[in-house]
Amino acid sequence: QVQLVESGGGLVQAGGSLRLSCAVSGRTVNSLPMAWFRQAPGKEREFVAGISWRAGSTYYEDPVKGRFTISRDNATNTVYLQMTSLKFEDTAVYHCALRARPVSGRLYYAPDDYDFWGQGTQVTVSS
Repeated sequence: QVQLVESGGGLVQAGGSLRLSCAVSGRTVNSLPMAWFRQAPGKEREFVAGISWRAGSTYYEDPVKGRFTISRDNATNTVYLQMTSLKFEDTAVYHCALRARPVSGRLYYAPDDYDFWGQGTQVTVSS
């Protein structure tokens, strides 16, 4: 059984930093595409950052480029999202996601591209 458990959210002032963690059990993170999404109240779930299964290359949505970094630790089977220079508009529930289906050469940006999800962790940025 695949489980994803996020942690690390909280309340932070604008300009501050947080590191989110996603502990994975049931699958090995170094062989699967994974991503972070976020969902603010009244809005759809949106892609934030992804890490591919091949060579661990990373990709980001424009609003977070240069501020957020996705990474994985194969030894602990954990994926991280380091967030710096946080803005009020980063406030949302952040979810990690894992794709278990066969992969192709493309990158995966849509929620439907992923098969397993964590419960989410709240990030609140005060202005």
